[in-house]
Amino acid sequence: MTTRRAFLRQSATALAAGIIIPRTLYANVPDAKNTAPSDRLNVALVGCRSMGWYDLSDIMRYPGASCVALCDIDSGILQSRAAEAEKNWGRRPALYGDYRRILERDDVDIIVVGTPDHWHCKITTDACSAGKDVYVEKPLANSIGECDAMVSAAQRYGRIVQVGQQQRSSALWHSMKAYIDSGELGHIGRVNVWANFAYAAILNPASDSPVPEGIDFDMWLGPAPKRTFNASRFHGSWRMFWDYGGGLLTDWGVHLLDMALWGMNVEGMPTRVVAAGGNHAYPENFSETFDTLSVTYQFPDYLIQWSNVAIESGPYGRNYGLEFKGTNGTLVANREGWEVIPQDGKTEAKTVKPSNNDHLDHTNNFMECVKRRDMQTACPITNGSFCAKYAHIGNIAARTHQVLTYDDARHTFHNKEADRFILPDYRKPWKL
Repeated sequence: MTTRRAFLRQSATALAAGIIIPRTLYANVPDAKNTAPSDRLNVALVGCRSMGWYDLSDIMRYPGASCVALCDIDSGILQSRAAEAEKNWGRRPALYGDYRRILERDDVDIIVVGTPDHWHCKITTDACSAGKDVYVEKPLANSIGECDAMVSAAQRYGRIVQVGQQQRSSALWHSMKAYIDSGELGHIGRVNVWANFAYAAILNPASDSPVPEGIDFDMWLGPAPKRTFNASRFHGSWRMFWDYGGGLLTDWGVHLLDMALWGMNVEGMPTRVVAAGGNHAYPENFSETFDTLSVTYQFPDYLIQWSNVAIESGPYGRNYGLEFKGTNGTLVANREGWEVIPQDGKTEAKTVKPSNNDHLDHTNNFMECVKRRDMQTACPITNGSFCAKYAHIGNIAARTHQVLTYDDARHTFHNKEADRFILPDYRKPWKL
């Protein structure tokens, strides 16, 4: 029998890893055919395999949403999703292998970006310049410099952008934030953040092989360096390689660090960052990113600490979560709920459970913002950039073995070795 706690844990793991959770999404989908053209919002998805499809599926529950186009480099996935779209929403969308052809269409209002991280910047900035609003998966980008470029593009072209950090739309996390702001915990000297997931380790890697039929691997690589095809660097595991992702810190880190930074009302960069990492849990790990990592973000009067290991256990019986350690008590939180553990009777014990509508609320918020155009998204691009930068700074500190301070105004660490990681060198003919 699956308990509620087990289901929530499995769901959280699946969403972060980009696995679709079967559910009855479609019973109440509005019929776009009966929606006035003036109220219709035409949506196109780029990257159809996992989280992109999940995002689109919830977006399609919004009244007037119409899926008009799908784009993917894997023709098998593209055809399968097209059939699902026709079955679920009564219309077969146009299919593309190159997202730029979608941007040429005047009838497309929204682009959903569900690609690997190394594509987020290029597609989002191009979409903004083409006059499209964007729902982009987290982390916002695969580098600090790309985050800045995306914020600039959204602001320059006046586009509405929602970043897929759905906890920002969650009543659970809003209640946690309100409790912390109340001061009940006393002075918080440390926030501990952890995410321990086995998918950080790739223990039985495939050998390099010819590109499978139906896959445009050169387009999948895009601006990333040229590389041979390997199934263990492709679907489902690409985020464990630096050219395409940043491991658990950029995958789960942007969600959980977002809550730590929000809870502590952080608005700028830390005074310094110290980190160490490696494939220590599994030395034979095929991943380039770290299966074991520790990062300390220092502030004037408290610390935020991140850790991950590729073994699914952790503090308080939670393999992922946050711990706000205050002088009056400790608040422990993850998507299964939050609780307060009193310190010497200085505050009262408290437990709060989730509503489990976070993702749908997040996509609805985005669609409302697109429709109204007079309100800010729950996770605007500036916040997505802020959280992604924290994750990237932690990885850079571990990769360089340097104590770092990032100057966000001047876009530099004032450290040549670390500055090399701020902006990727796009492979020709792609340009940032």
